[in-house]
This record gives sequence, structure tokens and C-alpha cells, in this order.
Amino acid sequence: MTAEHLTVERFERHRDLLTGVAYRVLGTVADAEDVVQEAWLRWSEVDASDVRDDRAYLVRVVTRLAIDRLRRVRARREAYVGSWLPELAATPDATEHAELADSVELALLVVLETLSPLERAVFVLREAFDLPYAEIGEVIGRSEATVRQLARRGREHVRERTPRFDVDRDRRRRLTERFADAAVRGDLDALTAMFATDVSLVGDGGGKAKAPRRVITGADKVARFLSSIASVEGARRFLESAGLPPASGFGMEITDVNGGPALVVTADGRPVTVFSLVVADGLIQTVFLVANPEKLSRL
Repeated sequence: MTAEHLTVERFERHRDLLTGVAYRVLGTVADAEDVVQEAWLRWSEVDASDVRDDRAYLVRVVTRLAIDRLRRVRARREAYVGSWLPELAATPDATEHAELADSVELALLVVLETLSPLERAVFVLREAFDLPYAEIGEVIGRSEATVRQLARRGREHVRERTPRFDVDRDRRRRLTERFADAAVRGDLDALTAMFATDVSLVGDGGGKAKAPRRVITGADKVARFLSSIASVEGARRFLESAGLPPASGFGMEITDVNGGPALVVTADGRPVTVFSLVVADGLIQTVFLVANPEKLSRL
């Protein structure tokens, strides 16, 4: 095996890990892939024989690149049309890797957006990948004491703001199925019965597809909104808003997205809307509606 092939093999061995770190720090698959590609370019230029621990070296490079990129994209997200939600990622092996799946839950990633880039990186490396504090300090170029302080602040912040959610995926899947059935039938009573009184719907159309620009709160309001967009006419208006051609057929599939069951609505086979539910105490607490086509392309 040539030195070049060995260098490629050593990098590819860690690609999934590196993409996972970058995605959790950045919240978008596209940015994560760009960061990993940039890390590859840097890796290909170093003398790999001088690297004692490939994994530690590459995680350090990717994390630092992700922190720098997050600082740059924050301004764009602040000017985003409506609510900004993370880009969705399919997780077909969510039940096999439950701990890692939990760390990409949409509700958690939304809260991570409120951390500073350093706090977010420390939280991801510690809580999702269980790196020692000393190693995280080497990754971000901070002392172990500083890392512990960042980790504590991040944990407290996340604990205070992350909504409780049911970790039983089978139960969540059944409720998602009932949610889909009631929405399609326009059954307001059935929808309302599934919702917590103060349920909220957060929509992300990014100005490219029809979605509420403000959070809708309250069981009755959320149920009426969902019933209106689930109709044939509502679906037609949605496709027009997204600049998509009329569809001859719509479909629905419940699949694992970001570590939990989600309802994926398709038009002629292409994903056009995803509903991800935050469930606690047997009731839907939050409905995340992602319709920005740029955030559905990976599905």
C-alpha cells in the first residue's frame, strides 16, 4: 500500500466520527461536510508519520474549524427569515446507537444554538463523545480548569432550556402515527387531545417555503393550522410557495430523523415537509415543522 493510500485510509477510518462532531457543533450537514473536507485537505498536507494519534489530531482540527465556521455563520442565522432550525439528518441506526442518537435530537440542537461556540464545542465533545476534560482542553486550546467551567455552564444552560422528551421511541412513533392520521383527516378534536395545553409549533421555511414565521402557541391554534395545511388545497399552496411543480401524488412516511421518529411528507417521492414531535407525559409539547428545501435535501 502506497503512503498516499495509507494516508487516505487513516483519514477515512475517522470520517463518520469527524462528521458527527462537526454536525453537532454546527447544526447543518452541509457545513459539517465542508469542515471535514477542509480537514482532509490539511491532513493530506502534513507528514502523517509525525502524527501519534490520528483520532485526537483529526478531532482537534475538525473542532477548531467548526468553531471558526460557527462564529462566521451566526450572523447569517440572526438575519434568517422566521425561526432557524438545524438541518435534518436521517438516523437509520438510532436504536442501535441510542446515546449518540440522543445527542442529535432536534430539541437539543435547537438549545445548543443558544450556547457560545466554545461552550457548544465543549458540550458536544464531553456529553456526546465523552472526551476527557484534559483532551478537550488540547482540542480547543484552553486549560482543563477553563474546560470544566465551560462544560458546567453549558450543561446548566442546556438542562434549563431543553424540553423534557420521552425517550421511548416506540411510544413516540405510535403518537406520530396518530398525529399524521388526525392531521390528514382534519380531525381537530383528535389533534387537540394529543397536545399539551401550551403546545408550540416552530416552523422553518427559510423564506423559501410556506411555514409560520412566528411560533404558534396553544392547542387549538396549532390544531387549526395543521388541519389547514394538511388539506389538498393547503398542499398545493405549499408547493407553489416553495417554487416546486404541482405534484400528482403525496405520501407520508415515519422514519428516524435526528435520533427520533419523524413524519416525512413527500410530493412525487421528494421530501417537502418534516414534522418532528417533542413528546412528554404522553402529550405533544412541541411540533417542529421543517419545510426549507435546503434542509431536506439530505433526506
